[in-house]
Amino acid sequence: MAKVCHSCGKGPAFGQSRSHSMVATKRRFDPNLQKVRIMVGKSASREYVCTRCLKAGKVTKVTSVPRSA
Repeated sequence: MAKVCHSCGKGPAFGQSRSHSMVATKRRFDPNLQKVRIMVGKSASREYVCTRCLKAGKVTKVTSVPRSA
């Protein structure tokens, strides 16, 4: 499975690192993805979600139900 946000589809961006002598080497900017349990339809699923979507409340996290002993 690709490392992209389940909510907004944000994936890695590509660019270049520049050294002091301005030599360009390819690099990859990864989004801050967290694997969280969210509601997908009517079931709970563990998906990658970026922290921007978590902070904005675009997904509903699944809260664990305490078990009675």
